[in-house]
Amino acid sequence: MKIPIQPLPESQSNINNNLLEPLNPTAMDHTPKPYWRFSKHDFFPEPSFQNLAAYKSAFSQTLHRLHDRCLGRSTDANELIELKKQSENEMRKCLTWIDLIWLGFGSVVGSGIFTITGLEARNDAGPSIVLSYALSGLSALFSVFCYTEFAVEIPIAGGSFSFLRVELGDFIAFIAAGNILLEAVAGAAGLARSFSSYFASMFSSNPDFLRIRIDSFAEGFNLLDPIAVMILFIANMVAMKGTKLTSVSNMILSMISSLIIVFIIVVGFVHAKRSNLEPFFPYGPEGVFRAAAVVYWSYTGFDMVANMAEETRKPARDIPLGLVGSMSTISVVYCLMALALTMMVKYTEIDRDAAYSVAFEKIGMKWAKYVVSLCALKGMLTSMLIGSMGQARYTTQIARAHMIPPWFALVHPKTGTPIYATLLVTTISCIVALFSSLDVLSSVLSFSTLFIFMLMAIALLVRRYYVKETTSSRDLAKFMVWLLVVIGSSIGITALWGANRKGWVGYAVCGGLWFAGVTGMTVARKQRVPKVWGVPLVPWLPALSILMNVFLIGSLGAIAFKRFFICSGVMLVYYLLVGVHATYDLAHQDPAESTMEKGKENIDREGL
Repeated sequence: MKIPIQPLPESQSNINNNLLEPLNPTAMDHTPKPYWRFSKHDFFPEPSFQNLAAYKSAFSQTLHRLHDRCLGRSTDANELIELKKQSENEMRKCLTWIDLIWLGFGSVVGSGIFTITGLEARNDAGPSIVLSYALSGLSALFSVFCYTEFAVEIPIAGGSFSFLRVELGDFIAFIAAGNILLEAVAGAAGLARSFSSYFASMFSSNPDFLRIRIDSFAEGFNLLDPIAVMILFIANMVAMKGTKLTSVSNMILSMISSLIIVFIIVVGFVHAKRSNLEPFFPYGPEGVFRAAAVVYWSYTGFDMVANMAEETRKPARDIPLGLVGSMSTISVVYCLMALALTMMVKYTEIDRDAAYSVAFEKIGMKWAKYVVSLCALKGMLTSMLIGSMGQARYTTQIARAHMIPPWFALVHPKTGTPIYATLLVTTISCIVALFSSLDVLSSVLSFSTLFIFMLMAIALLVRRYYVKETTSSRDLAKFMVWLLVVIGSSIGITALWGANRKGWVGYAVCGGLWFAGVTGMTVARKQRVPKVWGVPLVPWLPALSILMNVFLIGSLGAIAFKRFFICSGVMLVYYLLVGVHATYDLAHQDPAESTMEKGKENIDREGL
């Protein structure tokens, strides 16, 4: 079946006709292509990159194309039907809600509780770290609701990238995509470094025992970690073998670790000393929020589970049960574990890198140190496994949209997994893990994660209140005013807190504006009703998510902002030189509208 090609705009008329070949030739015929291939066309199939003259012509139109991409929005059907053709092979639908619950448990528990708790309790929060986990857990649960509604209606591998592309447009989606990849790399590298610390603590009291110090390198980048590189490589190789195999392995390991977690909590409270909780706020309320912004990392992972929607058998049923069920339980577990740690050991004596294993050694249970270390190692290993699957699927959808070369979107016909995308994330993560310390990675990761979750809450409000070619310009203008009031007042409250302003007047004004903005949206007419599962209390819950994520971002240090803007600047340069032209070409060679309508009919008929 041939897909009709729309002509390029008049501004592109100087490009040779031989450049008007389809972006995905496989979709034009039934001739199978070998998976293991490596050609220029697989990386840059767009007309703009065929030769130097074509690129110069495209580059001269960068501003026009950037304007087009800033206003361009994808559709549910485009993400679900058309972009999947870029992968040439289907991912296998093999997951149930039980798989998703254990994937959520395996991906989240171990990704932060064993790695960040000690660092933040020692440096920022003290015993009040339990409140930091409660605040972060509440904010994460709000984000889970937003993810769940999208994942049920758009069950695709791209997760938040696809959701933002549909509601906020191509350019915002690219900024999010860059931060998603940054989050993937920093998260994987941070986990691997923590794995190395815990592994070393089983043989020595020095968590850097297995690292190689290079004095000529800058602080924070001068401890080379070959163990982190090795474990990352192994985890990613296993994840490429198949989704169901990884899911079953994670389920068995997570059941064992859940028993060990119960042991940690029980023993922690048995050996608890109330005096260790005094002072409860050694760094003040500011320390609670600073720690909450960083320990948010402990809750990351559920977005990776949302990325498995394309491989879920019944998304409408399985995703809400899997995501909401697992995250509610995990929030309670984290608070209990943090409280047990700070009651066992005085916060000034908590080890920054291997908090739990060293804590058991301090109370005289040296043998328990090895049990805790094994649990932590298992938790980090399963987090790396599931993170590898989720990150690769993010990367696959980003490549399907041609924001990075579509070669990375190819799915292997036998394993049903995106091997090239997995290798991309693996390679970069291994390089970063070799050099970067945990504190450097955690601040970058937290900023990117909170930023994406904030955008997801905004996207959900846009989805409910704006439908293209249906919403009147007047209704759209009203909604945009209320949305900007909510965002602006959230930033105002955060700025007042960050400036350590005393008094209630500023907070009352900003809080009143936030309340007015949400109330304005409450009385406005919603333009869309969820088909299957919807976030409750809209717009209040998404607006709270915006406020909490902005506040937690503001609680991060200046260095986190600096690293975030440097990385975003690099992403923007890439987008102006490559990304905007690739996505522009793809958007202007989409299949005919009738194909899109047919895709929508198929989606409705199958009931997701």
